[in-house]
Amino acid sequence: NVVLAIVKTVAGILGNSYALIADGIESIMDIISSIIVWGGIKIGSLPADDNHPYGHGKAESLAAMIVSVVLVGVGVEIAIESMKGLHNPHHTPAAFTLIVLIAVVFIKETLFRYIFSVGKDVDSISVKTDAWHHRSDAITSVAAFIGISIALIGGKGYESADNWAALVASAIIVINGINLFRHAVAEIMDASPGIKIEQSVRDIACKVPGVVAIEKCRVRKSGQQIFVDIHVIVNANMTVRKAHD
Repeated sequence: NVVLAIVKTVAGILGNSYALIADGIESIMDIISSIIVWGGIKIGSLPADDNHPYGHGKAESLAAMIVSVVLVGVGVEIAIESMKGLHNPHHTPAAFTLIVLIAVVFIKETLFRYIFSVGKDVDSISVKTDAWHHRSDAITSVAAFIGISIALIGGKGYESADNWAALVASAIIVINGINLFRHAVAEIMDASPGIKIEQSVRDIACKVPGVVAIEKCRVRKSGQQIFVDIHVIVNANMTVRKAHD
């Protein structure tokens, strides 16, 4: 991300492309977000203690919330600067910026796929959120490529296509940021992680000898941990005991 941020920002300045400069700024925010996510995972992996009997898992959700807010902020800032550029025409972007963008799209999409798969494997909302930073970067690069191509092909009078591309990219970034924020808030508010997990818990409980029925089953997720509150009805001959798994 550090290398990409430098390359895109410098190429954008030298190549007269605001869309590429905006792309470089987005990469700088990727660096910040990755540091935040790393910190959230480090804190979230700490064991339970006297002050945090349920562990520190929500630190991951907080990290995801911060990153998503940053993502929305970046999108809004890019949109504002893009709209300013629409009223202040600039030079046509240089052709070499297209080569830079092709390389960026390939690298960023590869990073997204890899990091998102890791996020799914460890079931971490913060890692998935960080992965979407890479996808949004790839999207802004595609938009910049289209805008610069139109500006180069159209020639004089089409310079603003570069700004329109940055504006479209900013909208996509904001939408992704809002969606990721909603998921993080849901986890903070102890929303159910899904009917499939709850059903799995019920199925396991029903297989325990002596269990007649399930009276209540509540499931919540904190970081990478799943917490279950389940009440079962047992037959009269079964010894009732509390179990944790």
